[in-house]
Amino acid sequence: MTGVPASAAGGSSGARRAAAGAAAAASTAAPGKVAGTAAARSADGGAPGTGPGASSGDRHGGTARAAAADEAGPGEDAGLDAQDDGKTPRGAKIAAAAVNQASVWNIANLLTMLRLVLVPAFVALMLADGGYDPAWRSLAWAAFAIAMITDLFDGHLARTYNLVTDFGKIADPIADKAIMGAALICLSALGDLPWWVTGIILGRELGVTLLRFWVIRYGVIPASRGGKLKTLTQGVAVGMYVLALTGWLATLRWWVMAAAVVLTVVTGLDYVKQAIVLRRQGIAERKAALEEKEA
Repeated sequence: MTGVPASAAGGSSGARRAAAGAAAAASTAAPGKVAGTAAARSADGGAPGTGPGASSGDRHGGTARAAAADEAGPGEDAGLDAQDDGKTPRGAKIAAAAVNQASVWNIANLLTMLRLVLVPAFVALMLADGGYDPAWRSLAWAAFAIAMITDLFDGHLARTYNLVTDFGKIADPIADKAIMGAALICLSALGDLPWWVTGIILGRELGVTLLRFWVIRYGVIPASRGGKLKTLTQGVAVGMYVLALTGWLATLRWWVMAAAVVLTVVTGLDYVKQAIVLRRQGIAERKAALEEKEA
């Protein structure tokens, strides 16, 4: 009798049988899976023979990653490796780009399309029955008002909800200038507004557009508060001229249009100044960069 309890002896023989079974399972395992498991254990400090000081979290983490590597295919292995390295998998980047690409048929672009459709409708209503019928002029004002109101929302919606598209970038300014230009030309053609007022407003808009293209390689001229106030004043003034107003309201619209013309000229000159400064800064920065590169 050695004095060893039967339970201990049974436990020792059970351990030997478990070890033999583990060795047999390891011999039949795929080489790639064994390598993946070994690599995961090695990375987490959970290799065979790990000392008692290793934390249980490290051992469990190594086992979980090894199991994920065993069950993943070649492409999934690459994704797991990229996640372990702190990088975004290539497939995830492509999926994110697809999600971020806004559809052309979003609410912001639909509002812009509505403004484009309202331009010929406004002209037809404005010139109906000779252009002097108060009822038709009221309908024309309604079309103009809807176009101006949607102009306030489409850009805001596009920026807020990430609905900016190439179509919107091109169509939005065209729709803005089309509805305003149509209204001014109709009013001047009917004799309600002097042609020089129409010339100043449309000339300023065309000039600012050309200035933006002139300095686009050096930067973007931001919209100023004066420009936004100018747009609002122009919209109110033109809307008042579209309506068949009389009496003191007719006098009031003259002063509103005068304020709009002044803001048009002042903000236009400010855009010219900003364009010149931006171009000079851009040329100076490029020159400095070339000199630094040559040095």
